[in-house]
Amino acid sequence: MSDASVLPDLPLPAGIRSRFVDGIDGLRVHLLEAGEPGRPALLLLHGFPELAWSWRKLMPPLAAAGWHVIAPDQRGYGRSSGFDTAYDADLRPYGLRNLARDAVALLDALGIGRAAAVVGHDFGSLVAGWCALLHPERFASVALMSAPFGGPPAAATGGADIHAALAALPRPRKHYQHHYATREANDEMWRCPQGVHAFLRAYYHMKSADWPGNRPHELPGWTAEALAQMPEYYVMDLAQGMAETVAPHLPTPGQIAACRWLSEPELAVYAAEFGRTGFQGGLNWYRCSTHPPCVAELQVHAGRTIDVPACFIAGAADWGMFQKPGDLQRMRRLCTQWRGVHVVPGAGHWVQQEQPEAVRRLLQHFLAGAS
Repeated sequence: MSDASVLPDLPLPAGIRSRFVDGIDGLRVHLLEAGEPGRPALLLLHGFPELAWSWRKLMPPLAAAGWHVIAPDQRGYGRSSGFDTAYDADLRPYGLRNLARDAVALLDALGIGRAAAVVGHDFGSLVAGWCALLHPERFASVALMSAPFGGPPAAATGGADIHAALAALPRPRKHYQHHYATREANDEMWRCPQGVHAFLRAYYHMKSADWPGNRPHELPGWTAEALAQMPEYYVMDLAQGMAETVAPHLPTPGQIAACRWLSEPELAVYAAEFGRTGFQGGLNWYRCSTHPPCVAELQVHAGRTIDVPACFIAGAADWGMFQKPGDLQRMRRLCTQWRGVHVVPGAGHWVQQEQPEAVRRLLQHFLAGAS
């Protein structure tokens, strides 16, 4: 991987600054920030396949409202460095408890005793949940987006093998997280025939409100038949990789030109960064969900609650709310200062990019009440 400090500058919106901070739990962290240090801090944590760049539409208006807004490229991503992105790397640093430790170490390095909120999207929502659960003295509130926080995993009970059941369906299927854990997953996206730019355009499109196939609803349970109701980007055809799955849904040139939330120059930032780094750093996060040492260190915290104000925000066209049946309900129970679920019309999975003004209003209302 090339030295990120000598890469071309990112085309940042006015009011956003880019810099590096060393000594963050062994990392050199690249972060974007807006607003003045010393103001109440908001820590924004991205998901997959995203970057600190994913918060570009929210950062200036939140800074204008009086916040010091900080968005890092998290471990395994973007211009941050100091981690091993090999498939055979030690996975424990990518575990959720350590990712929360990264967030605390970043606050330490920035001289922030307690952030006003940690805000997480997609996989970053789970990191934010663990930040609030383990470190309430450092995070005064938590806003979770798109991926409900289901809490510490219960002890394994030896239940039915969902992956075998999916593969045995009349139309054989596989769960995307199971695919993301395979050795082949990185190369099939990074080295796909259509190229990273076209792959990401199709992937982001298919999970957005622009794709007409997104009509999410609650699923009756964690069964193969129930999960197979979700689109192919969550429950894939058994023989296909993700790049092959989304390729038929590449939007037309006219649809791309009409996409107001992700222009071609904006997409080019993602394509350049992932084209340079590949996807394995982010994929290693998924692998931790079944890696025994990572699971065991989370099970120790079974029964703990989030005791700071918490809310959940998702797009109305986002299947992420329902991809793990029961997690929405568990999240409400484990957050003792629950402030509600907010569903944003006109947005799919990338809610803070598709409808940034609506998300800003929701966040400011939540933060005003949380304080």
